[in-house]
Amino acid sequence: MAGSGDGTADGGGDAPLPRLPRRIRLLLCGAFLLLVGAVVADLVTGPGTTLSPVLAVAPVLVGATTRRARVPLATGAAAAVVAGLLEEGNTRLPGSVHLASLVTITAATLASTANVVLIAARERELFQVRTVAEAAQRALLRPPPERIGPLRLAVRYVAAAAEARIGGDLYEVARTPFGIRILLGDVQGHGLPAVETAADVLGAFRTAARTEPDLARLAERLDAALADRPADGRFVTAVLLDVDHREGTARLVNCGHPHPLLRRAGRVTELAPARHAPPLGLLGLAGDGGYQAEPLDPHPGDLLVLYTDGVSEARDPAGAFYPLSARLARFPAGTPDDLLDALLTDLAAWVSPAGGLADDAAALAVHWER
Repeated sequence: MAGSGDGTADGGGDAPLPRLPRRIRLLLCGAFLLLVGAVVADLVTGPGTTLSPVLAVAPVLVGATTRRARVPLATGAAAAVVAGLLEEGNTRLPGSVHLASLVTITAATLASTANVVLIAARERELFQVRTVAEAAQRALLRPPPERIGPLRLAVRYVAAAAEARIGGDLYEVARTPFGIRILLGDVQGHGLPAVETAADVLGAFRTAARTEPDLARLAERLDAALADRPADGRFVTAVLLDVDHREGTARLVNCGHPHPLLRRAGRVTELAPARHAPPLGLLGLAGDGGYQAEPLDPHPGDLLVLYTDGVSEARDPAGAFYPLSARLARFPAGTPDDLLDALLTDLAAWVSPAGGLADDAAALAVHWER
């Protein structure tokens, strides 16, 4: 009944019929059972009474399980026939009762049909919006290579908005003359303005990462690119990672972003910067110098996880934050893809009783191969 029916609505469109939640399916089953009980009660009661107007709910119930307009229309016609059979020969009923039953069933049928057509049209529109968003995501957030130099990479992105597949979180991986450079960031705010800001930062990074030898200076150029935008008050928290695989060294610049996590030999360490720096776009307000690159001494087998606050600040029904560091230490060893799949599954279980993610969530895993 729920989700096993027709895949598209009348009038075309490729939007699949969403599967109804289990709670809704149970409620509909209960309503159908009550309807059947009313018909049985009508059959066993004597003349002078009728429950046939209850049949008006049949097209309404069916309308919740389909996106084809003809289904509630056919159900309403069948309900009218059944009502006529129940009332046939019941001479003690006044004609107004027969008329009321017919009018009630017809009105409910037409209303349910109109509702199905409206919902189907909106779902087709939402499906088209999602399709466009997916195309935009592929153009803006390019999937990184699975392997680059000594690194194995994986990334996952989940937009909190139901109507979008992309938001203000951003990431990029670039092979440059200075090493492998990775950016992960989070734009302040939501909606199209946040997407536009993310596009600006990614464009600036893709250009500057290949021309700027110093990682701290690269962060400053990204800050300047934001400062040159119209004053909309938006800033971007970000982490930049530079890996020189020839020398086996790495450097990090943290621009007001949640601290990366390093898992080594089963232990997880939070890589807090020695000196906290402002987000991109706010460096001019800090007045305490520029950004600072800090060394990272990677070992073969190390796993570094960059993430946005949509992960670390996800809440359960009690309001507790997701314990990312503790959970990361428990996930089984495997590829970065395996780890991020386990992370998203665990995160979804953490927030699902509370209604899902409240913010976009992105995570990027970097594994140094042995």
